[in-house]
Amino acid sequence: MQKILWFLVSVTLVGISTNFAYSQEMGLATFQETAQVIVDRSISQNVTASVTLQSTSIQEIRIPAELEQKLREDEMIKAVVVTNQEQCVLGVFDESCIMINVVRDPTVKGIIEIQDAAKEDAMPYIDEINQIFDTDAEFHSVFVHSDDASNEALETSGIISGRGMVSVVYTMSPEDTNSMYEKVSAILIPKIIRDGGGFYEIAKSLSFEEKSKMTFSIIPLDSKSLLQLKLSVDYPNEASTISEVSPLDLLKVDTISRSEYFSSGFYPLNSIIQVVILSPEDEVISNIRGNIVPTQIIDNEKIPTDISKEGWIFDPQEGQRIQGKYIFGEETSVNKDKLKFSLGEVPPTQPESSDESLVVVVIISIVAIAAALFYLKGYRK
Repeated sequence: MQKILWFLVSVTLVGISTNFAYSQEMGLATFQETAQVIVDRSISQNVTASVTLQSTSIQEIRIPAELEQKLREDEMIKAVVVTNQEQCVLGVFDESCIMINVVRDPTVKGIIEIQDAAKEDAMPYIDEINQIFDTDAEFHSVFVHSDDASNEALETSGIISGRGMVSVVYTMSPEDTNSMYEKVSAILIPKIIRDGGGFYEIAKSLSFEEKSKMTFSIIPLDSKSLLQLKLSVDYPNEASTISEVSPLDLLKVDTISRSEYFSSGFYPLNSIIQVVILSPEDEVISNIRGNIVPTQIIDNEKIPTDISKEGWIFDPQEGQRIQGKYIFGEETSVNKDKLKFSLGEVPPTQPESSDESLVVVVIISIVAIAAALFYLKGYRK
């Protein structure tokens, strides 16, 4: 799988409607809903279920145009993250965070100078961000990232964390996820999307779970910004107990439906269910309850040959990093039984030892990007 940076650049193409000779004309919308499950046996040993709403349109996820433009034109700013994760970086406890991520200036030497330079880059934005989200975050610290373990495992580019990135951290009083999600979604998400149900409703229900957390990210690109609102629930130390993966059980629903926001046309790639398995030993997928979508190989990746068909694409289906994506085709919903599959070991190999740990909890928010953009690489007409 190519680096996530390739996908981030490609996302600017999402708003262009494209015609394919399937059962009906296919559209690609700027708004995307993704449900995701990560079974992490390599790093955290947790199972994480999440829902991500994302767009490159500030009409669908509403931030001020002036701020979006300023962030995008500032070459030093790589991301803005608002989260109530309990430990957004090391040294933060029981507080919510706003992180402004700055690329490390290679000409600046010494840890103090690096921190001072990053703080200076971030400072012009915090007052406006506080105003938008009705927060009162104050400066806490500057964290210089040096750990790439998570980026390598999840194949991300390090925009949220990783070597070469510096997070300027502002903290505020902790807020429970339900009230924070209600407030932020009311600010960001227009009524037409909130009233459309779909994955937004699942995220809203998940926000009442005890271990649920919310993250909103602004990721500046060349001509637009990628905007992500994510609601996640952690199941600590349960990765090793998973032998049958049931995504909807982890999302606390029996049936998942697409947003009615897409009801005006055929947008099969804008609602995706994704499962990622990370393991120090080889695993294999079996006993798949639902359909398997016919695929072709393009650039060493499996691409569906008919997106009007619903079902799974596993690429690969075995190994130390398994990824599965479910597309709805012409269907608007799917029940939990059709999404179940089994997970087991193949003859083990000697795992490499590693004592690196996950430093920034919110890094997995980036993985959702690939769930839809994976499919934009090519189709047989």
